[in-house]
Amino acid sequence: MFDLDLRSRKPIYEQLVDKLKELIVNEVLKPDEQLPSVRTLAQELTINPNTIQKAYRELEIQGFIYSLKGKGSFVNPIAKGMDKEKISQVKQELEKLILEALYLGVTVEELQAMIVETDAKKGAD
Repeated sequence: MFDLDLRSRKPIYEQLVDKLKELIVNEVLKPDEQLPSVRTLAQELTINPNTIQKAYRELEIQGFIYSLKGKGSFVNPIAKGMDKEKISQVKQELEKLILEALYLGVTVEELQAMIVETDAKKGAD
């Protein structure tokens, strides 16, 4: 389910957050589906339960999951259609990155090819 790079400079909890967001956005994890418990996932991945808890907390803050006391964590049904404010924020960040890439010499054609390639990867999952 998860491929973590323990040698990566990126913290493990961030890798977990990214992977779970990808699974939610691509609807591998369905709305209201229960996520593995912190303890179960920690044993499966052989990492500290606090790391899992931190990732779950971050996903909850971002609105991708919700928690029910004593029941566990679940995929937020509205995560797929994130609110307009979040979409606007992502577009602003993307615009900044595009402008920076253009400034550094990346061509429009290269950016378009990256978008097509990324979309193809999403469809292959």
